[in-house]
Amino acid sequence: MRIVRHYEHGAPSVLRVEEAEKPQPGPGEVLIRSEAVGVTFAEVQRRQGIPIGGHATLPGAPGGDVAGVVEALGEGVTTLSVGDRVVVDVDHSAYADYVTADAAWAITIPDTMDAAEATLLPSPAQTAYHAIKEAGQLRPGESILIDAASGGVGHLAVQIAKAMGAGKVIATASTQAKLDFVRDLGADVTVNYTDDDWDEQVRAATDGQGVDVVLETVGGDILTKSVALTAQFGRLVFYGSASGDIQPIHPLMLSRMKTVAGFALYAMLYNKPEAIAAGQRDLLDMIATGKVRPIVHERLGLDEAVKAHELMEARAQLGKIVLVP
Repeated sequence: MRIVRHYEHGAPSVLRVEEAEKPQPGPGEVLIRSEAVGVTFAEVQRRQGIPIGGHATLPGAPGGDVAGVVEALGEGVTTLSVGDRVVVDVDHSAYADYVTADAAWAITIPDTMDAAEATLLPSPAQTAYHAIKEAGQLRPGESILIDAASGGVGHLAVQIAKAMGAGKVIATASTQAKLDFVRDLGADVTVNYTDDDWDEQVRAATDGQGVDVVLETVGGDILTKSVALTAQFGRLVFYGSASGDIQPIHPLMLSRMKTVAGFALYAMLYNKPEAIAAGQRDLLDMIATGKVRPIVHERLGLDEAVKAHELMEARAQLGKIVLVP
């Protein structure tokens, strides 16, 4: 089978397609014939040598959300059958024709669901959903600010927030095309965060009161200004640092009863499996009823992994970039 690996950190060009033996599922695992693999920015950063999630080791083999067909069962697996269509987050060696994964985390997907769209279910959709509901505790009628709103997680967060009854969804992005994209998905207010006064535009959109919930994944100056934009009794949820720059938050910045919460999906997976299961049911219902549309920006072959990472680095995507083996 084919697999994408890299033996040094650097530009997308370090990625190479190699031949390898088909893996075999261990106890509790399944072997999946891949139909689609979601590309994440975290893997771009790991390829660059940034230790996201605590590791950026060599040789590297990027992870991702893999949708496909179960071809074999490991010892002890009783919840799935050969032939089932599933999607699952694969931490390592996901850019491949075949992958092994923990059966406990696999999500069965409807036969009618497109595999590329299904790759948004495990990590992007669950991150957006639980960052809003569990960490942000969004209540109906409240306002929410979603930074980097045109990306894989952001474009889902815009739609999920609307489905949860947000009173005003404010979305930021870096180009007019991205702003038009998120407005089409339901954003009430769009702001270009490359404008010098972007934060004042957001403040004006809330009549000077600030935002009840903020989803922040950029870091740097965006994070600092987002804390200032958080309303009294508001909640800021920090779930990533696309800029690689983390600015300190002084406790006095939180004096108006503001809360800053960190969010990591793995913490939910390992500690609140019942919430993950309930969220997945809710998300599938949102998709089935048309309240949420997973958007695939581009489908690329496995041998186009370099191009996929180039698009991610250029922040060119509207929605998700997916490899289709």
